[in-house]
Amino acid sequence: MNEQEQKAILTLSLMAAFADGSKDESERAELKRIADALAGEGSINLAALYQDVLLKRVSMPAAVAMLTSPEARQLAFEMAVCVCDADGVQSPPEKQFLADLRAALALDAQQSAAYSQQAEAIAALPVAWGHSAGSEAATPPVSPAAPAAAAAGYASTMSEDEIDKAILNAAILNGALELLPESLSTMAIIPLQMKLVYRIGKSYGFELDRTHIKDFLATLGVGLTSQYLEQAGRKLLGGLLGKVGGKMLGGIGKQAVSSGMSFASTYALGHVARRYYAGGRSFSTQMLRDSFERVLGEAKGLQTRYLPEMQARARTLDTAQIVDLVRRG
Repeated sequence: MNEQEQKAILTLSLMAAFADGSKDESERAELKRIADALAGEGSINLAALYQDVLLKRVSMPAAVAMLTSPEARQLAFEMAVCVCDADGVQSPPEKQFLADLRAALALDAQQSAAYSQQAEAIAALPVAWGHSAGSEAATPPVSPAAPAAAAAGYASTMSEDEIDKAILNAAILNGALELLPESLSTMAIIPLQMKLVYRIGKSYGFELDRTHIKDFLATLGVGLTSQYLEQAGRKLLGGLLGKVGGKMLGGIGKQAVSSGMSFASTYALGHVARRYYAGGRSFSTQMLRDSFERVLGEAKGLQTRYLPEMQARARTLDTAQIVDLVRRG
């Protein structure tokens, strides 16, 4: 895929992010941060691209015209669908945007509808935890900080070792999904993170719903739409996203080194959720964000250590059954 097609796909993905018209200032700022961060991954001026989309200086037909291959057109649609579904089921304006995009791309209506249904199924799955799909044993590192559950009066129904293993296994699974080329594998990372937070909160006696978990992630500065864009954008610019004919591809080494954010963000989310619910949800917004940034830094340092386990896990994943994978957790 050439640079022109990458630019067009990212343009359409940003358009999808703004399609519902409800992005507030913090969400727009987070999307700009992602555009700035991705600018270092290639020669595309993503900061300027973001401004062009925000100020409507670029049109859907112009972006579509830059896509010369059927594969690029299909991938553009898939990424737009996942962007619209990243923060929940599509709104009416998002549905209209995707319908207009499908028509502009001249894609098969039945095939496009089937893909949209798969993505919506993943986005709409309950956050309640089933049995763990990442249950293979992994030796957890020393916990960043043991929760003060006893002092706060909130004890978990899970042991510290069980929580450590649940967090690490979830991080390895999401790291493995990041190594796969299919767009739906990237889509699955966010609901799996939400299920991890649900499981930890429930172990401390808190019944959480999807809205609470989304708010918790937003408080940490983890936007759902922006997180998907960052993960998928890195795959796209690294030449991994959208390839077919095998799971573990030639660009995997570069991808593992250049991103790896899914492992780190999942690991940090788990440990910060542990502290938060162990402390009776008494942390301030600033305390939560500071804690998340600190643990995220630690998690990035662990990525290389656990990369072989992520690669091994990726070899076992069947992305044709991605909905079942997310349902099981």
